[in-house]
Amino acid sequence: MAGSWVESGKKSDFSISNIPFGIISNDKNHLHRPAIAIGDHVLDLQGFAAAGGFAELKPSDALLSSLNQVTLNDFATLGRPVHRTVRKYIQEVLAEDTNMPNVLRDSSVLREKVLFPLSSVKNHLPMAIGDYTDFFAGRHHAFTVGSLFRGPDNALQPNYHHLPVGYHGRASSVVVSGTALHRPRGQILADPTAKPQRPTFEASKRLDIELELACFVGKGNAMGKPVSVKEASEHIFGYVLMNDWSARDIQTWEYVPLGPFNAKNFGTTISPWIVLADALNPYMTTGIANETPLLEYLQEDPGRTGFELSLEVDLAPLSGPTTTISRTSGRNLMWSFAQMIAHHTVGGCPLRAGDLLGSGTISGLNDDDRGSLLEMSKGGKTPFKLSDGSERVFLKDNDSINIRGWAGGEGASRVGFGHCSGTILPAIS
Repeated sequence: MAGSWVESGKKSDFSISNIPFGIISNDKNHLHRPAIAIGDHVLDLQGFAAAGGFAELKPSDALLSSLNQVTLNDFATLGRPVHRTVRKYIQEVLAEDTNMPNVLRDSSVLREKVLFPLSSVKNHLPMAIGDYTDFFAGRHHAFTVGSLFRGPDNALQPNYHHLPVGYHGRASSVVVSGTALHRPRGQILADPTAKPQRPTFEASKRLDIELELACFVGKGNAMGKPVSVKEASEHIFGYVLMNDWSARDIQTWEYVPLGPFNAKNFGTTISPWIVLADALNPYMTTGIANETPLLEYLQEDPGRTGFELSLEVDLAPLSGPTTTISRTSGRNLMWSFAQMIAHHTVGGCPLRAGDLLGSGTISGLNDDDRGSLLEMSKGGKTPFKLSDGSERVFLKDNDSINIRGWAGGEGASRVGFGHCSGTILPAIS
């Protein structure tokens, strides 16, 4: 695809091949409203629509109404055919070689009103999130962590290869990139060998990250009506990067027998720009092979479980240089998002627009491509070095984490997510 007449920079995640959607505000207009990112700029879709920018598209009242909302939920419910049409239209408006009448490119007055530098806007949660479910689709992570606690012969539970394991998280503590989080306090078992076992109440000392990809549901399903694996992709609005912050010492004491609770619910960070399903679809690829015969409702093309994504994690102390502590790949997933949706709804559970589904930690098999500090430090036993020579096992106060991810090359073909960042503040007394 040709480039855009909007200055974008050769390494921008937000090329004309991408056109990710988000919610912005700025000093000129504090109202939250839909926008797309293009290069180093954002296009205010509410203002663009109000100025007749979509006239050539002959937009429906439902589309215009969806672009006049404070979240993307209404736009998401219009379905992938509408998303596809709108994205293609915006690409034509922004293309440097377009032949269509171009109210934006040819009007400096309109550009000043609706086209802003990316650095001048504030991002907000792109959707109202009703429910959040986190899965466990990264087999390498599941096996490595299972081996640390149960040994390699019993690393994975018997169900792991038969269904996409998941747990229901807390939607109210999902925050947009750039939001700082306080270190959580909770019950911690300081001495596992003591009899009887008695926990202490203190700030977590084993605070971790989890590098994940997540999808937003666009089209919901009626209660009692499962979504087939073949239809599931039509229910996906788009994708974001996600950091499922985890207090490992709180988790160790509380997770038996019902799974994670306070160790996870203090905060989950997502990137602010939703990469539409159509933009990422060309980069779907073979993930981790699952040799186990699956029940019919989960049977899918095995070449569509992973993504050709480059993923990186940076750690920056309060004072000191940033270190890239992990470089991994979106190929490291065993279950697809379509399989997650099919399993999530198989009993009749209704999904709704804005529901967030996390992939689980994406890790490779080597020391430099892990998606969690728990793996990097081998269960907290082996510190790893930062670029200034200092060491980490788990996060210290005022450490900042930034997750980045992109597909494609540079210039007009790059499809990226921008930043998924957060800083850990000291625990509240």
